[in-house]
Amino acid sequence: MPRGATETKTLKVGDKAPDFTLKSHTDETITLSDFLGKKNVFIAFYPLDWTPV
Repeated sequence: MPRGATETKTLKVGDKAPDFTLKSHTDETITLSDFLGKKNVFIAFYPLDWTPV
């Protein structure tokens, strides 16, 4: 497991997402809880087009 990562249970439809912080594609730090009660959030993970995934 990567350093700083924690193991979580599998989420199901309707579960509240755990809070997390990631870097955006513009190198901005984004924290999920910053949007709580302000905006709807859609999270998608997409591999780069040139990767062998």
